[in-house]
Amino acid sequence: MKKITLLMLLCLATITSKAQELESILLATRADASKLTEAYMNPGMKGLIYGMNSGWYHTAKVHKKFGFDITIGLNASMVPTKDEMFSFADLGLTNITSNSATNPTVAGSGDGAMIDVNATVDGQNVTASFEMPSGISEDLPLNAVPTPAIQVNIGLPFKLDAMVRLVPEVESDDVKGKLLGLGLKKEITSLFGPLDKLPLHVSLLAAYTTMDVNYEMNGNEIPGQNQLAEFKLNSFTTQVIGSLNFPIINIYGGIGYSGGKSDLNLKGTYDLEYETGQAPPNDTITETVTDPLNLDFKASGFRSTIGARLSLGFFKIFADYTLQEYNTLSAGIAFSIR
Repeated sequence: MKKITLLMLLCLATITSKAQELESILLATRADASKLTEAYMNPGMKGLIYGMNSGWYHTAKVHKKFGFDITIGLNASMVPTKDEMFSFADLGLTNITSNSATNPTVAGSGDGAMIDVNATVDGQNVTASFEMPSGISEDLPLNAVPTPAIQVNIGLPFKLDAMVRLVPEVESDDVKGKLLGLGLKKEITSLFGPLDKLPLHVSLLAAYTTMDVNYEMNGNEIPGQNQLAEFKLNSFTTQVIGSLNFPIINIYGGIGYSGGKSDLNLKGTYDLEYETGQAPPNDTITETVTDPLNLDFKASGFRSTIGARLSLGFFKIFADYTLQEYNTLSAGIAFSIR
């Protein structure tokens, strides 16, 4: 069930299941826990950024004034093989040893490694053990981070299209989140003179997405108070796009730049229990940590896209492929009234 829930996390940018599994990593002490969590979650966070910047268009042609379309799509950002595993030796860890030299990332496969912790709490040498989270690549289509999108495009004066992606704040069990994406497409075909007599259309596009998700963990793995996982994402893309619009088939593509940042924070208090090696009742000691994780993930780079759209009256079917750090496949349907 946890892996199914994590798939929803990657689709909807919620962090419901792995937030709980990541709690055990806090036993590694704050510095090491931050490094381990960042290495494990990095492909999922970067995949979300690249996915949210995809699927914004399936033509360079703008609507007539107050024409519109509703698009339902899915973006799948493919994780490179090199990001499916990470090496403990590369992280500069200071207080742990492991039965394995490597561990799968969230987008990898296989079980997590067993970790032994040797640390100091209140001047006393202590130990603890935990298991790293496993990878979930078998649950990801094409070993890709999926991001769904529902989008409305509206034609404005001056050859402009306004684009909106909106998920009002929703709450389910202990999870609540919201999403807002705004975009603007400006057709500039007329600047190229005779080209405006051809089925070729050229536009400039800019889009921005912000997403917030909070998950109340309620001490499910490690006791504590006011435990909350926060996920925030901000992403942007700017592109030059073109399309050849024929009555049934539309060929489109674009080049540009995408980037963004995502934050993963664990808030609240966490009561971490360590073994002292002494006789009872002094065989354990508890350290309480507050707001233990505050991680930033960044991704950016140039991108190029090629795609095709089939037009059946007001009904459209489209698919495209984007070359970037995490290559992304986008596909969907649209209902368009020009």
